[in-house]
Amino acid sequence: MKLAQALPMEIEHRSFEIITEEMGPHHFSQKELPVVKRVIHTSADFDYVQNLTFTENAVEAGLSALQKGATVVTDTNMAKAGINKKILAELGGTAECFMADPDVEKLAKSAGTTRAVASMEKAASLPGPLIFAVGNAPTALIKLYELITQKQLEPALVIGVPVGFVNVVEAKELILGAKVPAIVARGRKGGSNVAAAIVNALLYQIKR
Repeated sequence: MKLAQALPMEIEHRSFEIITEEMGPHHFSQKELPVVKRVIHTSADFDYVQNLTFTENAVEAGLSALQKGATVVTDTNMAKAGINKKILAELGGTAECFMADPDVEKLAKSAGTTRAVASMEKAASLPGPLIFAVGNAPTALIKLYELITQKQLEPALVIGVPVGFVNVVEAKELILGAKVPAIVARGRKGGSNVAAAIVNALLYQIKR
């Protein structure tokens, strides 16, 4: 067995060449394609060619928000950790996760709901363009849908890629029907790493 010898950037470059070769025909736009490839690079899962769904001009909306210094709100600290915060900061933005905040815990307990729901309620009051990157909790997506339909929130972009079995598929479909810019991994697949990968794919289209 002969192993390839390459530096990290060379490995990434070759990885994307392999992804391009193996993904085959697709319908993605020039701006959507780097997002799909970054998700495949992160997950080694080509199913995202079929299940990653973009509403009209979703990538453009995300890019515009990031260039205006958007706040990216995640539903896990893992997703927050995976986002390239150096580039985000250079654009004037920040990444936030409120899941471990004491006030969020208190609100969730008093309301008999989840921390994910309470954290989305807290995030809805933030100023400026907001991007929500949900990779774990379908309840967060459901709460976002409620806030959007009640005209309490107008996110610049919702990234809906929670992984799991209970209410995951349904929550994603709700977001796709919410009439906001959205990038959604239909079905059960997703995760915090996928949510971060999508944010990074957008950031890398602006600056790297």
